[in-house]
Amino acid sequence: MSFFNTPTDKNLALLLDVVPAVLVVLVASGVCGRLAVALRQPRVLGEMVAGVLLGPTVLGKLWPHSQTSFFSADVKSVLYVWSTVGLTLFMFLVGSGFSHKAADAREGGRAAVLALSGIGVPLVLGMGVGAALHGEMSLPGVGMGEFCLFLGGALSITAFPMLARILYERNLQHSRLGRLSLLGASLDDAAAWCFLAVLTALHGNQGLGKALGTIALAALFSLVMLVFVARALKPLGERVERTGRLGFDHLYIVLAVVLAAGWFTDLIGVYSVFGGFIAGLSMPKNPVFVAALHQRMMDMVCVLMLPAFFTFSGLNTQLDGIGGWSMLIAFLLMLAAAVTGKYTGCALAMRSIGFSWRESWAVGGLMNARGLMILIFINVGLADHIISRDVFSLLVLVAVVTTGMALPLFRWAIPETREKQLIAAASGASDPSDASVPASARS
Repeated sequence: MSFFNTPTDKNLALLLDVVPAVLVVLVASGVCGRLAVALRQPRVLGEMVAGVLLGPTVLGKLWPHSQTSFFSADVKSVLYVWSTVGLTLFMFLVGSGFSHKAADAREGGRAAVLALSGIGVPLVLGMGVGAALHGEMSLPGVGMGEFCLFLGGALSITAFPMLARILYERNLQHSRLGRLSLLGASLDDAAAWCFLAVLTALHGNQGLGKALGTIALAALFSLVMLVFVARALKPLGERVERTGRLGFDHLYIVLAVVLAAGWFTDLIGVYSVFGGFIAGLSMPKNPVFVAALHQRMMDMVCVLMLPAFFTFSGLNTQLDGIGGWSMLIAFLLMLAAAVTGKYTGCALAMRSIGFSWRESWAVGGLMNARGLMILIFINVGLADHIISRDVFSLLVLVAVVTTGMALPLFRWAIPETREKQLIAAASGASDPSDASVPASARS
């Protein structure tokens, strides 16, 4: 006999299901995030692991009834919407704090070299792995070309939000290495979304014309945002700069722009995070405006909204079948292609344009982080039936391992004393405490 009445209002019933699930996500993400920090890893890695733990691999095996009770089909639908809005807002905040203009004439060219090496080498290696695994691991009806291209594209992704969050947490976003990594990763991921748009359009028998139309619309959208919307928003930044305050009226405008941008890019077939990032780039770059915006929004987005995405991905991840030799070999092949392509490829590219070996390996380590973006990429592939659930699960594991490697590889290449020098050089004559970094980055 239950002490509680069963609600007759369907909306209230859904609320009573969703809130406990959100509480479980927050607790798991908070605990795992804290453990990750204690192990000198980025907090977001712990949140990724928390998502896997809440899925069928761990919670579903230990307490299957609790897992299905907390995360019913209706709850998963709410988590999807919630997490998508959170991703869009986070990418917006990353874009708003990042200048898309090169610091000097050579920076843009260097970023292009870095992006090309970060895409090309892992794409080729991933396609080779795809060719080796196609017969055993592809879904019926998915040709070798599609399977190979998707696997190569997934392994060529750099987790731009993940990389940005690492740099923000370490106050390195304005350093030479930080800026170049962000520029290279942004070009890398922009190419990846165009690549995914073509692949999904062709897989859905929509034709190459539809895919190219999507890319053209995305390019037109970017032009309108970065030229016309940016010009219209410039007085907003100047007003906040004068008053030192970002009020509610300003936030209404900002949120309307970012959500409309995310909605439009979703509508044309490009994931909403792209719209969020472009909306961020179109925001005023006044230091007071950027600092106020991040202070208002960053902590809430990172704590309340992003963990929902990791949980949503974790609910589709099943790792209990990796014990077999065929799955283990497949995972090792994917991991080898991922690390060799990104870490080694980007490091050699950086060395070729005049950076020291230590700086080159440091950037290679940062570019090797895949966490968030590969999860988005492979979620699209799973939803469109381009890859199987087994391949999805293996790629989630690749995301966790390569993300966990990023900071150790960076610290190995750049000692703490050198890191402080990079921060000081980026700050110039100003006090580092004045840098406009989000509050969450200093925790």
